[in-house]
Amino acid sequence: MGTLVRGALSALYVGSARKCRTLLFDRRRLFSADVIGPSPHSEHAGTAAAGHGDDELYCRLYRTHIPTSPVQKALLAAGSGVAALLDPYRHDMVAVLGETTGELALRRLRDRMRGDPEGYQILQERPRIRVSTLDLERLGAMPDGSFGREYLRFLDENGVTPDSRVDVKFVDDEELVFVIQRYREVHDLMHTLLGMPTNMLGEVVVKWFEAVQTGLPMCILGAVLGPLRLSARRLQLLTATLIPWALRNGMNARCLLNVYYEQRWEQSLESLREELGIEPPPQL
Repeated sequence: MGTLVRGALSALYVGSARKCRTLLFDRRRLFSADVIGPSPHSEHAGTAAAGHGDDELYCRLYRTHIPTSPVQKALLAAGSGVAALLDPYRHDMVAVLGETTGELALRRLRDRMRGDPEGYQILQERPRIRVSTLDLERLGAMPDGSFGREYLRFLDENGVTPDSRVDVKFVDDEELVFVIQRYREVHDLMHTLLGMPTNMLGEVVVKWFEAVQTGLPMCILGAVLGPLRLSARRLQLLTATLIPWALRNGMNARCLLNVYYEQRWEQSLESLREELGIEPPPQL
């Protein structure tokens, strides 16, 4: 299934490139024939009229964007959903599923960020959480119990890196691109706040929390189907203790996309949890 989806992605790349070249040719022909004039509101009108500029600018909203129709999105969602179900650790397929099914949820999240002072600042400044933007040495020098130190400990203990999050490709709104990219980049911070490891049990608990917080279909699907891969003992722990805890905290906690984590590294993890309305995590 993963091979089929990769083949579909390759076809979309080719189709997008052809579509862009055709559109560019038609626009240049119109401009050169003086049939229409370039719109003063068009960001690239000047370069098009002059016969310059990158073909992709006319179809792509951002560097990694692959324009797709609703039908193409539906096919990608179906294929990536099956692939992610067969192998939950196929993060590339999980990413495609999230992008092709999450538009309505992303718009609601964007609106929540716009309505929150800290969230609005994040939308305006668009910070990124990557190795290149983090001072890992500074985080490592912070005292035990600080949010920054515990986040770095989580990365080290679980062998993960902020750079493991794939780029967005199938979201057709430039602002929503940042929203879903931000969601991906704060995922490990949610693990840190919730005190959950990256094994299947910990991921399912985080997905239940995220499903309530974000409403993303991808999170709901992961929360519902993820437990199928757990042992009987862990399933009992999940249903009796962890799911109720995750649901309660997901509903009561502040929207975690509205937190400017880069300004909270020195704050203690305990006080940050208390501020955000997150209960101490249960023992696994």
